[in-house]
Amino acid sequence: MTVDSRIDKHLKKLDIGYDIVEHPPAFTTEEADRYIEGYEGVRTKTMFLTNKKKTAYYLLIMDDQKTLDMELFKELVNANRIRMASAQSLEEKMKVSPGMVSPFGLLNNEGKDIQVYFDKDILKEPIQTFHPNDNTKTVFIKTQDILTFIESLGYVIHEVTL
Repeated sequence: MTVDSRIDKHLKKLDIGYDIVEHPPAFTTEEADRYIEGYEGVRTKTMFLTNKKKTAYYLLIMDDQKTLDMELFKELVNANRIRMASAQSLEEKMKVSPGMVSPFGLLNNEGKDIQVYFDKDILKEPIQTFHPNDNTKTVFIKTQDILTFIESLGYVIHEVTL
């Protein structure tokens, strides 16, 4: 079982190990949870958001059991209007489709114009789970390792309390 070769190559370059589970396509965190039940690792929800004018983009990672308070997030990032980005914006910026959003998509963001946010609570978890730009696989990766991966791509990681 392997992940996208670019992701795997980048993780190996950073000496980051991971585990992977293959499963039928999962388009929601609820679907994915059924396939990875019993494995250790917090289930994540990764959302790709934008402002109304599509001049700012945000990747928000939080526990899939939490509900996003959009009003609070807007306050925390000093934005007037934020919403889920369109499938077209997601394809343009991260080269993935809805249901496949994860920090691994940052590898495809040529403009490096996405701001990355983690909910503080999820950073306390030792292992996190993400689709590797493919919703038929789930990667289990140490929290510190996913942060290292993101930072190695040139992104600043922002912590927020949601």
